[in-house]
Amino acid sequence: MTADAPVLDAPVAETPSTVVQPAAPQASAPITPETPPVAPAGKPRARRRGLTILAIVVVIGLIVWALAHFLLAKPEEVTDDAYVAGDVVAITARESGTVLAIRADNTQTVTAGQALIDLDPATADVNLSSAAADLATAVRSTRADFSKVGASDAGVVQARASLSAAEGDYTRRRSAAAAGAISGEELSHAADAVKVARATLQLALAQQNQSRTAVSGTDVASNPSVLAAIAAYRRAAIARSHMHIVAPITGVVAQRTVQLGQQVAAGTPLMAVVPLDRVWIDANFRETQLKDLRIGQPATITADMYGGDVVYHGKVVGVGAGSGNAFALLPPQNASGNWIKIVQRVPVRIALDSRELHANPLRIGLSVKTTVDTANRSGRRLGTPAKNSGATYGGEATGASDPAVEARIRQIIAANR
Repeated sequence: MTADAPVLDAPVAETPSTVVQPAAPQASAPITPETPPVAPAGKPRARRRGLTILAIVVVIGLIVWALAHFLLAKPEEVTDDAYVAGDVVAITARESGTVLAIRADNTQTVTAGQALIDLDPATADVNLSSAAADLATAVRSTRADFSKVGASDAGVVQARASLSAAEGDYTRRRSAAAAGAISGEELSHAADAVKVARATLQLALAQQNQSRTAVSGTDVASNPSVLAAIAAYRRAAIARSHMHIVAPITGVVAQRTVQLGQQVAAGTPLMAVVPLDRVWIDANFRETQLKDLRIGQPATITADMYGGDVVYHGKVVGVGAGSGNAFALLPPQNASGNWIKIVQRVPVRIALDSRELHANPLRIGLSVKTTVDTANRSGRRLGTPAKNSGATYGGEATGASDPAVEARIRQIIAANR
């Protein structure tokens, strides 16, 4: 076997055809040449050149957009940290009483002077009747004082006549005593009668002065005692009017807490009225946005409640006295410990158009987006002193100025004059 091994190895090394001999039965199939691999389309260098050009175009586009945005864009300040604000008029009880009727509830719109709550007026009616009686008594007492003036005048006349008679009698008796017709004792009695008459005249004059002082410079209606009684009656009438609580302003009722039959004390909150036609926007701009803001600049507002379909127009009217954290219950103490600067926000008030509010009402606390056009910077800077505009609003006046009360006072005086 060692001799045959070389014989077998030699043909394998010399003739490669002996290796593919098992494939001889397939010789009838045509042998096709091997297809070379397909090269990728294009050239890598051209592809890199195209990507470079695309990147350059994108960078140029970004630069053009930035220049257009910062140089050609309309100057404005925008914030979405803005909310609808307004007055919340608290309705409180001015006198104690029991609730008899509630005439308005939450979400209802009421007008100025409309009835809201009725309290039990029984005690107030009794006090008003007592004040009317006191006024009548004061009028009658004043009339008596004027009558005393006449009586005191008559007393003075009578005292003067008595003094004159006593002096004449004393003169005659003194002449008679000089002639020895009467005794000295009788003359002494005549002199005493003169003294008594003089004292009586002085007393009458004092009473006349006293009676005139009580009514001097006045009539029945303007006498101090009558005026005090009138004031007491007006006070009782005011307390009676407080039993009928009315809306001081037109608005929507909110936060009703009072219940029927509840005993309320003076000062108890009952409900609130919100005048929705006088709301405004508190836009909390960053302090870095306030540089170009001016009083009177126009603003556009969109509310999340209506979306972008409804746009409100307003104007800047003022800025808050400080940032929000300055009025917090626990303001920050930046002078202690480690300190990190945080950009603060300051509320800027923006007035709205009442006609737009009437067409699309807003509610207090709604979120809005505010855009202020800062192109015109000729107005006053935010925070500069301004004169009071004098815009005020008030409710219905009742009590002392009520014509019905004044007419009743005149009636009581006339009836007892």
